Amino acid sequence: MDTLLNVIDVEATCWEGQPPAGAVSEIIEIGLTVVDLAAGERLAKHRILVRPKRSRVSEFCTELTGLTQAEVDTGIEYADACALLVKEHRADSRPWASWGDYDRNQFQRQCKATGTRYPFGSRHTNAKLVFTEANGLKRRPGMATALEIAGLPLDGRHHSGADDAWNIAALVLGLAATGDWPLD
Repeated sequence: MDTLLNVIDVEATCWEGQPPAGAVSEIIEIGLTVVDLAAGERLAKHRILVRPKRSRVSEFCTELTGLTQAEVDTGIEYADACALLVKEHRADSRPWASWGDYDRNQFQRQCKATGTRYPFGSRHTNAKLVFTEANGLKRRPGMATALEIAGLPLDGRHHSGADDAWNIAALVLGLAATGDWPLD
């Protein structure tokens, strides 16, 4: 049994309020941490910058994510990023997790809108839901709150895809250590 898991967190173009006319929210960073569930460790932290085609990075987005338009302009095309996920990280066959359903839904929307092959297989786990149930919480916490509840530090910058994936991976490992992470 493959005990590796891809933990994914994306950042997308965003605005304070409504997007400008004609603009849509697009993925600009894919954070990925590979987790070995059997060994109980995070193996690697990856960051893929993606160049948006139908929007620009707003000042609000830069304040939130730390990403600038100039920085994401050095990224790769969305279709190439999806192909890289499959080639380098076996995204089409390896189980994956994200904090909530936003990341999965954003990939599905953007793949449909751009005619890009969806890079992931069907084995997705909503880590926020698992954490909420395992801790008997009434409300689903954000990642930073979940780290506080779990007694874990927030490593790096919140709303950095690579750092958030790394932090979510720590929460996943905590759930796996207590037997609360679902194994397929």
